[in-house]
Amino acid sequence: MKAYIPNFITLLNLFSGCIAVIFAVNGDMKYTALFVFVGIFFDFFDGLFARKLKVQSELGVQLDSLADMITSGLVPGLVLYHLIGLTPKFSWDTITLFPYFGLLVTLASAYRLAKFNISNNISDSFIGLPTPANTLLIISLPLILEYQSNDSINALFLNPWFLIIITLISCYLLNAPIKLIALKFKNWSFKDNMYRYLLVLSALVLLFFFQFSGIPLVIIGYVVLSVISNK
Repeated sequence: MKAYIPNFITLLNLFSGCIAVIFAVNGDMKYTALFVFVGIFFDFFDGLFARKLKVQSELGVQLDSLADMITSGLVPGLVLYHLIGLTPKFSWDTITLFPYFGLLVTLASAYRLAKFNISNNISDSFIGLPTPANTLLIISLPLILEYQSNDSINALFLNPWFLIIITLISCYLLNAPIKLIALKFKNWSFKDNMYRYLLVLSALVLLFFFQFSGIPLVIIGYVVLSVISNK
């Protein structure tokens, strides 16, 4: 019976992602973000339970990637599609294909997940930015606009070229040959997990002081700390 627990949690991730898709299509970014957060929460715990219960399986690996493709692949593409469509230059008053540019993140996410599924490398790190981390980066943009906006933020986040650059950076980071820290603690030793502890502590501080604006800072810090730890 315990073998079904991680897969059930993965299905909850998928279910949350499907609901997030519905809200994203309807342009409701607040509830889109809510169900993305819920899905990523389940995504973290399915692997944890599989390891603790010692019931890892190939089915679980495949199911996890399929769920991630929705929650952390399709949804961020739809969020960028929505945001680019809001920009003044590319508003819906004129026929334009530019909003579809945001869906490149969905394609890059699919490519990353497919590579992961056929990879035989087992390590304590990720190669390239994990799809959930990339999704948190993208979903933070409409939340910042909603809850922490000012004239400068509106001008930047509703600039179509800024959003296109974010799209391209996300696509690159998802598949970049960069070794990034994985939050897998084999023990609680500070020496063995120094950069993991620094990452968690800095994330808590940034989120406390900057709320949603802290999410992009956490992702940037994650990449920087990972590069430093590799050296």
